[in-house]
Amino acid sequence: MRLELWRACPCGNASSEARQSANLTYICSKIYFKKMKQIISLLFVLFVAFGPIWAQPATAPIRNPQSEIGNQQTAPTKEDKALLWRISGKGLATASYLYGTIHMIGKDDFFLTDSTRSAIDRAKLVTFEINMEDMMDISSQLGLMMKSFMSGGKTLKDLLSPADYDLVKAHFDKQGMPIFLFERMKPMFLTVMADMDMSDLGGGLGGDGDMVSYEMEIMDIAQQNKSKIGGLETAEYQMSMFDSIPYEDQAKMLVESIKMSSSESSEEDGQFAEMVKLYKAQDIVGMVSMMGEEDSGIGGYEDLLLNQRNRNWIPVMGEMMVKQPTFFAVGAGHLAGDQGVISLLRKEGYKVEAVR
Repeated sequence: MRLELWRACPCGNASSEARQSANLTYICSKIYFKKMKQIISLLFVLFVAFGPIWAQPATAPIRNPQSEIGNQQTAPTKEDKALLWRISGKGLATASYLYGTIHMIGKDDFFLTDSTRSAIDRAKLVTFEINMEDMMDISSQLGLMMKSFMSGGKTLKDLLSPADYDLVKAHFDKQGMPIFLFERMKPMFLTVMADMDMSDLGGGLGGDGDMVSYEMEIMDIAQQNKSKIGGLETAEYQMSMFDSIPYEDQAKMLVESIKMSSSESSEEDGQFAEMVKLYKAQDIVGMVSMMGEEDSGIGGYEDLLLNQRNRNWIPVMGEMMVKQPTFFAVGAGHLAGDQGVISLLRKEGYKVEAVR
């Protein structure tokens, strides 16, 4: 078992003699899996928290005739400042609710309105982008961990110049995450991890750090209510989207992200503070506009990472809502815009109203 764990651990720096040592193998594997368990628990946060930022167009949303049904505008306007939206019509016996989250936020900034808590309490099913209960299962975590590695034995060194590799190594060493633990991990995961401060997360999701997860807080309420938990897509599907982006492009994004964070850390801190301010004001259109102003560096993958997912969710939401009142909690970046979930639901004939 210890040798099997060693093979799963991409620790390429140990000597051949050390590799033959069962004790060293066990220690390395134990440290590796302890760190990776925390990271896999965060995979859904890492993807959905940053995916909307990458996927936004480079300009603020504009009026599009295709986003109207007759003379009715389907996309939210600047005046529609709300995180909670009531979904009714199209034969639904009971209303369901859509809520926009900011996946990680400081404890002091976290809030849920009375209307939101009431909507969660009334729901028979609470649905996230992926099923949160599945993410807490250790066997699922280990399966996802193995899928986070590159195929064909590729390593980060194969994709980067020596100078860029040293840059990435120094960055993750500073973060307290030695790069030899992640040599074979797909660069996209490293990109979204690059700006994460693990100390803020304490023991991971639901830990004692300075940051909290909206998804975890909402799931706690749902479990107390004995509501069912669901997901709009699977973690495996989210993983597969990374495989649609060549490793070389992922590696370029990683280097660009680290270079930007190194030169603009104070500016990024200010941007995050502004994003939290907009979120607390429930200004979902303002959030989309702000994200659109940032240089995403994601190239031509916007439709894959955001718009296609939104479109995929609509029929899944419809099937869930017709069976029971459902509370949907997804990243706020998915809500606004012509291709946002609110607009797409309205185009399908649902009545979607802001709730404060």
